[in-house]
Amino acid sequence: MSIWLFRAFVVLCCPAIVYFQITRSAKGALLGLAVGVVIVGFEMMIEEISLLTMISGVLGTSGGIIVAKLVDYTVFQMGNDALYLAWDKYSVLRYFAFGVLGMIIAVRKSPELDDLDKDILKMGKRRGADMKVLDTSAIIDGRVIDISETKFLSGTLIVPRFVLQELHHLSDSPDSLKRARGRRGLDILARLQENPDIPVKILDKDPVDVAEVDGKVVRLAKDLGARVITTDFNLNKIAALEGVTCLNVNDLGTALKPVVLPGEAMALFVMKEGKEREQGVGYLDDGTMVVIEDGKRYIGKRIEVGVTSILQTSAGRMIFGKSKGEKPA
Repeated sequence: MSIWLFRAFVVLCCPAIVYFQITRSAKGALLGLAVGVVIVGFEMMIEEISLLTMISGVLGTSGGIIVAKLVDYTVFQMGNDALYLAWDKYSVLRYFAFGVLGMIIAVRKSPELDDLDKDILKMGKRRGADMKVLDTSAIIDGRVIDISETKFLSGTLIVPRFVLQELHHLSDSPDSLKRARGRRGLDILARLQENPDIPVKILDKDPVDVAEVDGKVVRLAKDLGARVITTDFNLNKIAALEGVTCLNVNDLGTALKPVVLPGEAMALFVMKEGKEREQGVGYLDDGTMVVIEDGKRYIGKRIEVGVTSILQTSAGRMIFGKSKGEKPA
């Protein structure tokens, strides 16, 4: 309703301005009314046009006129007076044609900017730039910051727009745990962008034919010839099926943990009882869980444990050991 009031205000103001400020005649008032109608019609027309299309049209028209000027100068430099006089005769039509052609090219080709962005990234890849696509789990995990700061992670970090939107949805979730995870992810991204040594690019490319976010990440990485950084074991499997290299932060953490071999002994504090009878559970300094046979009776004490076996997967590592008795102080 308010927009129609505004339009009526414009239509009435234009003839009033002409009548009281320029000429007090019916012809002047009609001219003002026509101007007001044209303004309202133009406003209604551009309501359906996106701002990007309008900017593209203006830039395209300007470019077309510039090209027309350059063609004029080229014809003038030929030194043929007859040709130049014939060319100059159609100057209005020529400028109009070049302007319209420039506008049409700019408006029609502006949606291809996303593909151009992707092509530029591919060119960067061929020049040696090593791109890595971050998924939601890797951003929320946060260890990618530490890895990047130690210079072990090189190249451009790509954050897809749909991953950023997922983090926004999580940060607005009514569930407190999801909300905390989403806000942590946004904080991690902000810290990544603040570091001048870590190039981070937000990419708007979205594979619309893929529904799941994990599938979108893998498809985007495949299109760009990039790698995926994640902590999600299932995404690892999807990437392997698609032939995309996946860098699992958990795998890296596992590889960097101190090596423990069966038969070795270690001093360990028993924190709680295990799932099986008489089992105790302790943890190494790096967070690795150690399940201790006959360790239940030593809960709250520091004992010596002999390593019997090690279970190591992409989800983490677990050590099994046997109690050798309480460690002397």
